[in-house]
Amino acid sequence: MNYEQARFNMIEQQIRPWDVLDSQILSLLAIMRREDFVPPACRDLAFVDMEIPLPPHSNPSQCMLAPRVEARTLQDLAVQKHEKVLEIGTGTGYMAALLAHRAQQVITLEIEPSLADTARQNLTKAGIYNVEVRTADGSADLTKTLSGAAPFDVIVLSGSVAEVPASLLALLKVGGRLSAVVGCEPMMRATLITRVGQDAWRTTEAWDTVAPRLLNFPEPSKFTF
Repeated sequence: MNYEQARFNMIEQQIRPWDVLDSQILSLLAIMRREDFVPPACRDLAFVDMEIPLPPHSNPSQCMLAPRVEARTLQDLAVQKHEKVLEIGTGTGYMAALLAHRAQQVITLEIEPSLADTARQNLTKAGIYNVEVRTADGSADLTKTLSGAAPFDVIVLSGSVAEVPASLLALLKVGGRLSAVVGCEPMMRATLITRVGQDAWRTTEAWDTVAPRLLNFPEPSKFTF
């Protein structure tokens, strides 16, 4: 397989048509070897417009998001070189790698220990050293897990939630942004929440998509007669 041609096709046929036009992000996608972050058995699927399931397959919601979703999220957040980022849902570390090229520091949380180990190995092989992978449940109380690292300029949820917990919003600096796919199937919204004051927020629902759930985040109660 010609990976360079496949990468070019991914950018030109999937990502540009999804209104990802930031030249710096497109250049980053061209040099970041996505194929090195997918499970070996799925290497030839690295540039396909799909979610890629991740081992140990104990939960079908654990996957790499589609390339266009990762790219547009990165564009929406407009991460700057001086900023500190928190990611919930490391997976194999690809999104953390992209964020690391844009940010000063990235802390990323992964609930599955084997995936966290894989992400650490992938990031080291890619020569990325401003990412710290911590094995933790992003839906839990993060006070001890983050041990004074908050507040953050940017928070990224690499998966969907029914609603964004107030506890995560509280970890943002004033001026900070949180990106998450919010809602329930069949329609979810890519949501960007900006902290504009100590107790003030601005919410933008930029585009429609569907993404697998992050584990253990609360679901709305189902209506029953």
